[in-house]
Amino acid sequence: MYIIKVFDKTDHMKFLNNTPLILASASPRRKDLLEKSGISLEIFPADIDETAVSCKDPEKYVQNLALQKAEYAAGFYTDAWVLGADTIVVADNTILNKPRSRDDAINMLQMLNDCEHSVYTGFCILKHNSTRKIINAVQTQVKFRHLSTSEILWYVNTGEPFDKAGGYGIQEKAASFVKSISGSYSNVVGLPVCEVMQAFIKLNIVQFQEIQDHAVR
Repeated sequence: MYIIKVFDKTDHMKFLNNTPLILASASPRRKDLLEKSGISLEIFPADIDETAVSCKDPEKYVQNLALQKAEYAAGFYTDAWVLGADTIVVADNTILNKPRSRDDAINMLQMLNDCEHSVYTGFCILKHNSTRKIINAVQTQVKFRHLSTSEILWYVNTGEPFDKAGGYGIQEKAASFVKSISGSYSNVVGLPVCEVMQAFIKLNIVQFQEIQDHAVR
């Protein structure tokens, strides 16, 4: 368990009382997406047993995991807003999480090969002992082009699939596999930034600061 503090003096968005958002995830992709949106944050990965969650409905599945992660972190940060999130890939009515082995990664990519699949990310924003919270899930449709066996093996050998749901990263080498996408791109990366920002605004927990114009006149 660890904490990473990320503060940038150029940030133009702050949570009320200047408390940073707590991201209950170790995902570097979620951290990067939030930082690029101007949000100060601290990382506190939620230590929960994800295998204990059983649900056939993918939306409810990711929402349940996101809620559990947020509640776990909120128990340690009782005065801060917490964001929990979870991403899965669904192909042939099968939920694909992170591959557990090389063979598992190969099998996942073979399932996605030349087919359309769904990516679901659930997110939960809450505060300890507060009734104000938002739980949501966003779905994106992604279609892969035809991949040769050598392409699949090459990609698995890069090591890139092993920390990603469905065994691929659309923002990295697997970008060349994607023939089309319908819906939120950032959702496939790991967090639907648009919907998360709308939730922050709806909860009235962010404030925007004006950026000084330093242009030469």
